[in-house]
Amino acid sequence: MRVSLCGTVFVIHMFDFGIGDHSRGALVLLAVSAFLAAIARGFSGFGSALIFVPLASTAIGPQAAAPLLLIIDGVAAAGLIPSAWRHADRRDAGTMSIGALAGIPLGAWVLIKSDPLWIRWAIAVFGTLLLALLMSGWRYRGKPTAAITVGVGAVAGLLGGAAQVGGPPIVAYWLSRPIPAETIRANIVLYFAIATMISATAYLAGGLLTSSVIGLALVTGPIYALGLYAGSRIFGLASELTFRRICFVLIAVAIILSLPALDGIGH
Repeated sequence: MRVSLCGTVFVIHMFDFGIGDHSRGALVLLAVSAFLAAIARGFSGFGSALIFVPLASTAIGPQAAAPLLLIIDGVAAAGLIPSAWRHADRRDAGTMSIGALAGIPLGAWVLIKSDPLWIRWAIAVFGTLLLALLMSGWRYRGKPTAAITVGVGAVAGLLGGAAQVGGPPIVAYWLSRPIPAETIRANIVLYFAIATMISATAYLAGGLLTSSVIGLALVTGPIYALGLYAGSRIFGLASELTFRRICFVLIAVAIILSLPALDGIGH
């Protein structure tokens, strides 16, 4: 099958991947969503899920969108891990990951067992709340402890397992710490690398990592990798405040366009 996406032609041997089950419009939406989400991820270390999952869920459903993002982000972001390992507070990131061990399987269970339409509404609601959290500039002002760090990791893991949107709680928590921005970014990247392995295990056990999802990853993966590279190159060159505002706008637009109530518009 020959699929044209944003002027780039990919030749995909379908085998039993089931890519043909999706319309060209759905594939274009996935490609555009992946590129924009990856730019945000490459620059700030977070934000990809809040852009990609709501939009992708309108095209392929949340049970496919979440594992799809897991695959393409996990593979494409692997190159960020060596630098993150050098600059991160590995003990802090590891402590946060302990909570993810409990939260991610529970979130994956919710994703597997819940009605797709209900999940889409939940993603829109929680996405709006998480965006408000990021925009408010709220920071945790208490004294950081291992128990609180584990708790934040558990909440992030629950949101991550259900919809891959576990970034905002972690960002709000780590930004409250008097540590360099480079360390915070490295902590986030390292945490998500660990969370990806936990999520992959949970999704595989739950039957979410299907051949169709893998086929879609072959189409969107290269585009996501390109966006991730572009975002990482922008880091340190562009105004962080300006870029964060752009990310906030993209997240808000993604959430609005993904609302199930708008599904009938334009068809």
